[in-house]
Amino acid sequence: MTAEATPTPDDEAASGLDAVAAADVVADGNVQADSGLETEAESDDESDLSVPAEVRAALEAILMVAEEPVASGLLAQLLEVSQMKVEATCAALAASYEAEERGFTIARVAGGFRFQSHGDQAPYVERFLLEGQTSRFSGAALETLAIVAYKQPISRAQVSAIRGVNVDGVIRSLHQRGYVAEVGRDQGPGNASLYGTTRLFLERMGIDSLSDLPPLVDFVPDADIVETLELALRVGDDPDLVDAPAGGPSVAPEPEPVRLDAADEPTTPDDNSSADQ
Repeated sequence: MTAEATPTPDDEAASGLDAVAAADVVADGNVQADSGLETEAESDDESDLSVPAEVRAALEAILMVAEEPVASGLLAQLLEVSQMKVEATCAALAASYEAEERGFTIARVAGGFRFQSHGDQAPYVERFLLEGQTSRFSGAALETLAIVAYKQPISRAQVSAIRGVNVDGVIRSLHQRGYVAEVGRDQGPGNASLYGTTRLFLERMGIDSLSDLPPLVDFVPDADIVETLELALRVGDDPDLVDAPAGGPSVAPEPEPVRLDAADEPTTPDDNSSADQ
């Protein structure tokens, strides 16, 4: 039989130190593993928001040759990245152009993205575009287009009622230019065509949707001004109208009685018969 060695106090202390050291090693390994997982997660998050330089270059090239705003979904398909990455890349490029004080930017217009000149350069661009140009919108066309934009869908008769004139020719011209289009039919008698603005209108206005139009309340005059205008219109239609005392309605002067001279007095049948005799 072999005699078993009895552990001494020194051996027990050494084994205890070895156990503590092993626990420290395991703990360090866990900490390193956790930090590695956090680093990997951070890198994954960064990769979700960043794209390679070639993708950014391809995005710029597509928007440069596009004739109209390109939807983010189509850009995502062409570039083989997520739609979120496309939108984030466009925003990052626009921010970089702004920081570099470039004369152009990437803007979201009519539901898509496009290159366009910076707003600060509008006077120079306007001077360039209007040089030698004679074709402009008339006041009637601008008024009609504004009514359609804010009141759509709307019929020609309704636009005419608002403007007080016939607008068939103006609507036809706006339709030919592509700024308005037929969007439906009225359910009332006659089934009149209803008109609304088009995507080209949004592009020319530089807005993404109709909700970006300025509110009409900013252009509505005060009640006093409206009352003065209405009074001026009534007086213009009937020059005989005179102002009444404050707070009272306008009245017309009473007509003067008509006086007949002796030569103009009407003759009676008896007078005529005596004259014939």
